[in-house]
Amino acid sequence: MSLISELRELGFIHQCSNPEELDDLLQEGKVVFYLGFDCTARSLHIGNLMSVMLLRKLQKYGNKPIIIIGGGTTKIGDPSGKDSERKEISSEEIEKNIQGIKKSLSKFLITDQTKSQAAIIVNNQTWLEELKYIEFLKKYGRYFSVNKMLTMESVKSRLQRQSHLSFLEFNYMLLQAYDFYQLNKRFDCNLQIGGSDQWGNIIFGADLIQNISKTKAYALTTPLITTADGKKMGKTAQGATWLNEDMYSSYQYYQYWQNTNDKDVVKFAKIFCDFNKHELENFIAEAKKNIVKAKTTLAYRLTELCHTKKNAEQSYIASKEIFEKHGISKNVLPKFYVKKSEILAKKIFLYQILKISGLTSSYTESKKAILNNAIKINNNLIQERDHIISIQNFNNLDYLKLSFGKKKHILLEIK
Repeated sequence: MSLISELRELGFIHQCSNPEELDDLLQEGKVVFYLGFDCTARSLHIGNLMSVMLLRKLQKYGNKPIIIIGGGTTKIGDPSGKDSERKEISSEEIEKNIQGIKKSLSKFLITDQTKSQAAIIVNNQTWLEELKYIEFLKKYGRYFSVNKMLTMESVKSRLQRQSHLSFLEFNYMLLQAYDFYQLNKRFDCNLQIGGSDQWGNIIFGADLIQNISKTKAYALTTPLITTADGKKMGKTAQGATWLNEDMYSSYQYYQYWQNTNDKDVVKFAKIFCDFNKHELENFIAEAKKNIVKAKTTLAYRLTELCHTKKNAEQSYIASKEIFEKHGISKNVLPKFYVKKSEILAKKIFLYQILKISGLTSSYTESKKAILNNAIKINNNLIQERDHIISIQNFNNLDYLKLSFGKKKHILLEIK
């Protein structure tokens, strides 16, 4: 089976230009390819994970990944999939986000520069800040058709809804194409990878390279991955599921995958687990016999990949202790801190803590959960809607376990 065919079967490919040519190059390890991330957060999240795992797979064949950290384009904002213009991000915040994204990527890719296929991380601000507007328009503007730009889904959908689209955002696709050209010029990069909404932008870049450098460049996009209930991957009522442990604990990460819908287990294993053929066949057989055991394998494998084997083992043990023995597992559960003075003054309502800690998304949801017998403190059911957290709830300790249903738990700790 060809590499491209294998990637299609696993669920990685939405669209691919010249697949037969590209497949030959990829299997020979002759491709320098890139994926870009704008610096809008201090970590990647699992919505980015499919693209990252694709980088990992291609790198294993000897191909060289380049990751663009969009220090320049972040200041503009990609309109793809957006309803409104993004808020401006300061240079200081962008720099913090760059370091966080590097941390996310280091878990999955070979970065040892003594290896020929080692990943390179570059910041497009390096060349974008040198651009002179008139020279840019004169040299590159002729290759971009406004007619074609207006047909791009990211632009067309905003115009159809009569949503504001600034000239700043409209320029994003030109700068993304210019990024591809610069990487081709500097590193012989000949493939760009992106999400399904990036196809048009990537083709603009490939065409620019063809027009100026007279060399062939390729495009490959991944599909939008959704859960069985139709939700976008990586989004929960409490926000994004981050890859970096300082933003989303190993236990939370483990539990996210442990709670996977039965219908998604095999699909996610194909994409995210990096199993070889034999391992995948065994996993699929296991899922048919015992879906709960398969979910545990999925959660363990993905936590090991992202957060180390030690953290995966701790999360597995904690999960068994909490769900089978109704324990607390103080060292693993995510913590939320409260001041002792506020507890003693009896100023904190339970429904407030549920919302502020992220167990629920609103005070209304918190109150409903209490009335529906879904909230426990140290495994004891709380039925009073306006229950106030008191020092007695802590049982002479400096922490208590707060639970929403069977799957969501935190430690409330006095500081």
